[in-house]
Amino acid sequence: MRDEHIKEMLDGAPLDNLSESELTAVRSHAEGCEACGRAFDAARVSSLLLKERAAETFEPSPFFQTRVLAALRERQSGVEAWSLGRLWRAAGVLFSTMAATVAALAVLTFVVPQPAATQQEVASAGRAYTAEDVILEQAEQPDEQMSYGQVLTTLYDTDEDAGR
Repeated sequence: MRDEHIKEMLDGAPLDNLSESELTAVRSHAEGCEACGRAFDAARVSSLLLKERAAETFEPSPFFQTRVLAALRERQSGVEAWSLGRLWRAAGVLFSTMAATVAALAVLTFVVPQPAATQQEVASAGRAYTAEDVILEQAEQPDEQMSYGQVLTTLYDTDEDAGR
């Protein structure tokens, strides 16, 4: 073991996990090799520090839980307010778009003049027949009888009516 250094052995496993025969070999090598002696001392010190630190128990202050819970509540309320504000901004955009659409429709309905209906359109609207009324004779019979030509023009628009 004099030719081999113990640094790899100390780095590979904790000092407490070494067997008695390995510890005896490490000690005998550390006495003859100055660099390995420093590594062995460092391993013993670090092992003692870890044991002491593991043996300590840490007790938080009595108000620790109260402070942590208060901080959590504050953070959650801040997040909720932020998300409500974001939701309100998104709804505001939607609301303003809807208001602009309603205003545009109101202008088109009340301000823009509608074309005046001709007398022929008004007259034909007064005696409008549906296809079911004419074919199935479900409507009340008018005082005057219609000719087949009038029935067909009522059912089907002529080329002149379609052009208007």
